[in-house]
Order: sequence, then C-alpha cells, then structure tokens
Amino acid sequence: MEPKTIDADMSLPTPSTTDQPPPRMDPLSDKAVEDAGETFAALDLGSNSFHLLIARSDGGTLKVIDRYKEMVRLGEGLTESRDLRPDVAERALACLERIGQRLRALKPANVRVVGTNTLRQLRNGADFLARAEAAVGQPIEVIAGREEARLIYLGVAHGLAIGDEKRLVIDIGGGSTELIVGHGFTPLLRESLHMGCVSMSQRFFNDGRITLERMDRAELVAAIQIRPVRELFRQSGWETATGSSGTIKAIATVLAGEGWCHEGICAAGLTQLREALIDCGERDKLSFKGLSDRRRPVFAGGVGVLRALFQNLAIEHMHVSDQALREGVIYELIGRIHHEDVRERTVATLCRRFDVDQEQAERVRHTALQLYDQLGESWKLNRHEYACMLGWAAQLHEIGLAVSHSQYQKHGAYLLRNADLSGFTRQEQEVLATLVMSHRRKVPKEAFASLPEGKRDCARRLCVLLRLAVLIHRGRSASAKPNPILTADNATLSLCFPDNWLAKHPLSRLELEEESERLSQVGISLAFC
Repeated sequence: MEPKTIDADMSLPTPSTTDQPPPRMDPLSDKAVEDAGETFAALDLGSNSFHLLIARSDGGTLKVIDRYKEMVRLGEGLTESRDLRPDVAERALACLERIGQRLRALKPANVRVVGTNTLRQLRNGADFLARAEAAVGQPIEVIAGREEARLIYLGVAHGLAIGDEKRLVIDIGGGSTELIVGHGFTPLLRESLHMGCVSMSQRFFNDGRITLERMDRAELVAAIQIRPVRELFRQSGWETATGSSGTIKAIATVLAGEGWCHEGICAAGLTQLREALIDCGERDKLSFKGLSDRRRPVFAGGVGVLRALFQNLAIEHMHVSDQALREGVIYELIGRIHHEDVRERTVATLCRRFDVDQEQAERVRHTALQLYDQLGESWKLNRHEYACMLGWAAQLHEIGLAVSHSQYQKHGAYLLRNADLSGFTRQEQEVLATLVMSHRRKVPKEAFASLPEGKRDCARRLCVLLRLAVLIHRGRSASAKPNPILTADNATLSLCFPDNWLAKHPLSRLELEEESERLSQVGISLAFC
C-alpha cells in the first residue's frame, strides 16, 4: 500500500536559519578516507531528517567511520498541491551542499543517495531533484515504499543476533511508516503506510496543543491506516518486534530516562508516556529526559503512530535497533559490487511468474549485449549499469504477452512501471518500462521525454540496440546466429552481416528496411549490408 499524499496544509515552527550558523561539518580528509580502505556512503533523504552514514565493510559487518544528521523536515514543506515550499526547498539544498563536502572524497560508485516519502509525493519533482543532485554532487534515487521497507529490513537484520524466529520490524519516518515481517535476512511481508511523525504532528498538534481528544483522533486515524493490513501482520507468525528510526529511538530514550521502561519500549510505558503528554498539554513545555529540542515538534505525532501500532498489532514489547535504511542501502551497495544484485533475482522471478519464453529472451539478450560491446565506447555507454539495464530489458521485453499479444509492449511497460520490483528505484523502473515499451513498432518519442534529463540520451541508444536484437531474432530460431558487426558515427549506424546472409533471409532484409524508416523518424540513420 503505497502512500499517496501528505496532509501538509499547515506548517510546524522551525528553528531560524538565520539566527545561528548551520551545524559545523568537518569534512573527512582524503588521507582519512584512504586509510579506511574500501569506503561506502549512504545518504537517506527522509521526510523529517537527512541522514548520512559513511562506513566500510569489515568481515561482513559495517565499521562506521562517520555519521551526520540534519532535521530538515522536508515533509512539512509539501503543500496540498504536492509542490515543495520554496523556503523548505532552500533549506534542503543548503543541507545537501554541506553533505556534498563529505562525499567528494569518495568514489562515486561507492555512494548511494535515496529519497523516500516526500520525494515520492512531489507532483513535479524533476526541477527540485536536478537542483538537489547538483548540490550534493550525486544522483538521487527515489525509492518506492515497499522498496524502502525491504532496505530497512536488510539494515536492521544485519544488526540483530542470528535467530530462527520471524521478526516484525517497524520504522516510523516523517511521512510514512514501514512494516516488515521477515526471517533471517529475507523479508517475507512488507508494507508502507501513509503516516509518520511529521505528517501526524502537522495534522493534529500543529499549534502545539496536546489534548486527550487530539491524541485519540491521531491514534484513530493511524488505526485506519493500519486496518487494511492488520490481520495480515497479526497472523504472520512474528515472534519478536524491533523498531528503527529516530522516532522510535527517541521514544525509547524518554521511556528509559523517565523510568517507565528500562529496555526497549513496553506497552505499559508507552501508555504512561501518552498520559504524560496529555497532562503536559503543550509541545513547548515537554521536558522529558532525553528529548531533544529538535525532536520535540514532531514527538507527539510519533507517539500517536507507535501506540496505534502497538494496539493494532498486539505488540507488548519492542526492541530498538540502531541500524535502519542507511545501513540497508550500504549492504545492498556492497552486494551489487560483489555481483550479488537483488535486481537479478527480481528479473528472474518476473520471467517465471509471467511465463516468458526464456530461450528467446536469452537469444535477444545475448545479441543485444554483443551490439552493446561494439558500440559502448563510441556511444558513451561504457557504464556497468547501462549493460545491466539493456540485459534486463531484453529478458523482459515479452512480459506483456501474459496479458495479450495485441500491443504487448504496452502491457509489459505498464507491468514494469507499476509493479513492486525489489532492488529497483523508481527511475530505474521508468527506464526499464520505457525500453520495453519502445522495443517494437513506432518509437514513442514522448516516452523518452518523460525520463529524467540525464537518462534520456542513453535510454534512446539502449533502445536502438534492443530493437535491433529483437528484430534479428524475430524468427525465434535457435540456429540463426548471424553475429552482425555494428558500427556508429554519432547518429549514423552501419550493420554488416556475414556474406550472403541477407540474400538468404529476404524477410529479415525487408524488416531492416522498415526499421531503418522508423529510426529515421527519431534522427537515427541505419544502413545495412
């Protein structure tokens, strides 16, 4: 269940950005980074805070080198029309520029920046993302709610003792709450709910007053969000509950500081905290031990969400994890570098689920990658991710046949654009869907125009390679292996087959003539011999 909007018609008060200088950041020196060995960084652009983690892999665990966090409260800047208020946008960009200092010393391939709920909700987010990427010096990947849940579980699971029990993991962010049930390192059930500490605080405690009626209402609204998945999670057989995120850690700190729960979070202590909030009556008067000034504006909303989860999922006690999304992103990044890419498993699962002709898909993939190897340098496609994307598109280009043969490329694109694809970002799903949409018939110019600007040219070129590979194997023959040579002079392509091959395959020659006409309409000249 993907969150759709944030009710952000009111704004929380924020610390002045002019009364005091921004938090001091001492950039890591190049020497420190070199001494750390193979260093990785994950930056989580959350609805409440921006979190940076810099670490290196040490025997299967992460050795933390540095952390940095700023409460940007991006979610409070999301308007009813799902635009971002200019003052909040500027606050976020200033933070990203500071964080960019830390990232410049690292290998770009070892850095991953992910955006969550608020960036998912932006109606026209391309302009802000472009400015944000320029500020931080890295591409920003917007991930879907269930993908966020998977990465959270990956991070939390690596920090837990090895056990055979099923685990419930909960992460309360600024605008969404992720629920996961998993076993070992494998998530079995995951959901993303449209509620978080920022959005709930804006909606029910925006003026700073905390009353019984408002808390009851906040918990009721949270219960409504949980209701569609309540029985699914209650009956999933989880045995232990673990919470991550700043909200849950802040609640645990307050409970321990006030003596209401000595380890983790217990249901009775959470009820005492709720009553204390109501007795206090005003946000600015909250003086719990361990509650920071920065957390205070969104604390009541977070307590309301967590108490609703405890009640509806029958949680009596919750452990608290120091690891969450950022750690999961780094473990995933390390896995990709060592060729343990969850996206490969996702594509294989899709092929099985939709009964793809895998022999034909492999023929197309093999030829597409052969053509890619011939043009990768001249067409500036010499990045590993481009080859991966082309290969996955080739494997999935016929997925739409499971729906209908008529215009199956459109059905395939719809499935890939809207499915929960583990490991893929939203931008990657959009590129994959566009390649599948464009692999036959007319080349849809508008499909490429909707891609992020930095991905359009390479996607068009990958599309040409995929189209040629599909055309070469249209006969679906296992014995047809023409192995043509493809060369390029910018937008002029030359495709040369072995002697007399085209003469023996007149249908292929006719199809190439038709393809040459189609490609000319998008500015590409194709000659063949």
